[in-house]
Amino acid sequence: MTGSDASRPAWMERVAEQLAQDTPEYFRTFAPPVGWHRRSAVLMLFAPGAPSAPGVPGARGEQVLLTERAPHLRSHPGQVSFPGGRMDPEDETIVRTALREAQEEVGVAPGDVDVVLTMPELFLTPSQNSVAPVLAWCPAPSPARVIDPNEVARAAWVPVADLVDPARRFTVTHPLGYRGPGFEAEGLFVWGFTAMLLSSLLDIAGLALPWDEGREVPLPDRLASPGLRS
Repeated sequence: MTGSDASRPAWMERVAEQLAQDTPEYFRTFAPPVGWHRRSAVLMLFAPGAPSAPGVPGARGEQVLLTERAPHLRSHPGQVSFPGGRMDPEDETIVRTALREAQEEVGVAPGDVDVVLTMPELFLTPSQNSVAPVLAWCPAPSPARVIDPNEVARAAWVPVADLVDPARRFTVTHPLGYRGPGFEAEGLFVWGFTAMLLSSLLDIAGLALPWDEGREVPLPDRLASPGLRS
C-alpha cells in the first residue's frame, strides 16, 4: 500500500513538505559518500494507538514500532532499533528492503503498510552502511511480535506521547566522549542512530517539546560496543 491515505496524521505531511524544501543538518552531516553501494533500510512504522497524554500537541495517540536486537549479535547487541537490514540483490528498491525486513523480523505484512516517503540516506561509520529511513503508516496495526528471535529479542509499540515527554528525554554520555540524544520508554533505552533519527523526525514533524539537554545519563555498559567500553 503506497500513496496518500486520509488516516495519516497531519505531521507526516509536514515531514514530507519540509524534506521537499530542505535537507536538515543531521542528514547533510551524515550523507553517504557519493556512489556508495553498501545499502540498508529501516522501517519507521507509525500507527494509531491509545489517546495521547493531555497537553501533548500533535501526538494524537500515535505509536511507533521499535525492536530490541538479540543479545548475542556481533553488531550492536541488545540495542534498540527500527526493523530493517541490508539490501538483498533481489530487492527491487530500498523500500522493498525495509518492508521485507519488517516482515521477516516482526511479521508486518507489506500490504498493511502505507509508505509515506523515503528520507535522505545516512552513513553509519561503524558498520560502513548507507541507511535509508522509510517513513510509513499502518492504519490497522497488529500486536508487536517477534518472528526471528535470532535477530530480535523484543518488539514493542512505543507511544509517541512517551517519546516527546521531556521527563523521558536526556543526553546519553560515555567516558570515551560519546554524546547523543536518548529516550526511555516501554522499558527500552533508546540511543545512538535510532535516537538520533527519532529526535530529528520529532523536530521536523513539529512534535518535539522543549527538554533538558543538560540532563546526562551514562550509557549502560551492556549496550556499549567494544569501541565505546571504558
